[in-house]
Amino acid sequence: MPKISRQTKQKEQLSLVIRKFPSFFNAKDLEDESRLSLATIYRYLKAEVAAGNLFSYACEGQTIYSTTKRSHCHYICEKTGRITHFDVDSLDFLKKKIPGSIESFQIEVRGVCSSCK
Repeated sequence: MPKISRQTKQKEQLSLVIRKFPSFFNAKDLEDESRLSLATIYRYLKAEVAAGNLFSYACEGQTIYSTTKRSHCHYICEKTGRITHFDVDSLDFLKKKIPGSIESFQIEVRGVCSSCK
């Protein structure tokens, strides 16, 4: 029997706070805006990801979240460690290699940036 989650004031508050973020956010962002404990926030985030209401991504050594499936791409300079976010317009080159549809993706590209060459 699936566990039914009851709606609490904390969950309602977090749901409202999340709507303030236009794209990605992390647990610390929610803590700053809601003043709830990190333990409460992490339990909420874990449950919302499991339910498919939030999506999680790795970014700069931490987990970030979004209310929609988004693509997340990084270019990391090998010399400085500086991270630049970038967008990818098309993954047409992958469509023939993947046995299904692409819903979202996360790409990490490493190299030496033009400032360091």
